[in-house]
Amino acid sequence: MTGLEAEVHRRLLEAGAPDHAVPGLLAHLVRDASPLLPAGEVEEVVARVQARVWGLGPLDPLLADPAVTDVLVNGPGPVWVDRGGRLQPTDVVLDRAAIDLVVERILAPVGRRVDPASPVVDARLPDGSRVHVVVPPLAIDGPCMAIRRFATRQIALADVAPPSVAALLAWAVRARANVVVSGATGSGKTTLLNALAAHVPPGERIVTIEDAAELRLPAEHVVRLETRPASVEGVAAVSCRDLVRSALRMRPDRIVVGEVRGGEALELVAAMNTGHDGSLSTVHANGCEDALRRLETLVLLAGVALPLDAVRDHLAAAVDLVVHIARDRHGQRRVAEVAEVRLPGAEPGPADRRATRLVADDAAVRRLPHRAGRDRSAGAPSDGWCAP
Repeated sequence: MTGLEAEVHRRLLEAGAPDHAVPGLLAHLVRDASPLLPAGEVEEVVARVQARVWGLGPLDPLLADPAVTDVLVNGPGPVWVDRGGRLQPTDVVLDRAAIDLVVERILAPVGRRVDPASPVVDARLPDGSRVHVVVPPLAIDGPCMAIRRFATRQIALADVAPPSVAALLAWAVRARANVVVSGATGSGKTTLLNALAAHVPPGERIVTIEDAAELRLPAEHVVRLETRPASVEGVAAVSCRDLVRSALRMRPDRIVVGEVRGGEALELVAAMNTGHDGSLSTVHANGCEDALRRLETLVLLAGVALPLDAVRDHLAAAVDLVVHIARDRHGQRRVAEVAEVRLPGAEPGPADRRATRLVADDAAVRRLPHRAGRDRSAGAPSDGWCAP
């Protein structure tokens, strides 16, 4: 903070003005402290003081840049950003006190805390951006923070997939297919989940479950649930698995789990197999085939003594399509492949050990899925989507 900003900040605190009077008062205080300052610079000083008092201080300009997808604080020193798929340092330099202030401002509104006894925490910003904080003693060089920006613009399927693939995915949602999105960290799984949900017919009740609420589904009837970690005061944790069970009692038309990473996979698969068609979720995986294998492992982590063959049969009956999204070296996020989950014994011919059957790649639809939609009113997929 410059000397002028510090002086204006001090005078503002002394004035004790209500929030609604602050913008005009700030401009007056800046002009009073520096009468010869040009009008454009007055506005800049006002914006920086407002960010200092109510926002995230020097991080606000970075978070306002639509090209920035990640803001990374690596302890005291320069802040890094991911801009256009490339990591680069910025001119913003934070000391320990500034980092502590930013962390406090992020965590206080969502009722979470971080300290040496509980040094790791997940949170979110009001716009849905995800925040992960690690503090000493785990973070050796000082508090670290990673902010995954929530896209300010709603992404459509056509932005991440060729027209024919986008049409296939839109049909799958309308037909109430159970869809799992796979991909690596930062590949755009949540973005794709939002784009898929845009094709849910109006009036359907959607219940979302997330560790940190970042989904912004473009639907009119959405109930958002968020997990809660255990606190040092003895408040019990509420896990994703608990919330999936709760969602089943909330009369959902569709259940959307932001990310499956543990035993909640069992409850989600059970829901898909007991009438909750059209459910959506994401999972970390390297491809469609790997996604099914990872889901098998996560179901087994639930601690229920199910044979592996039974788990595979349940998954095959529950999940219709797996959509893999990836980010290329230029930072572009694109649907890399769409695969149909095979039903054991449903296809004639020699046995195939693969759990999935490729129906589309990053260029076009290659073949139509064998599995019919769960809602027949959506019609059948079109032969015109297939590449010649």
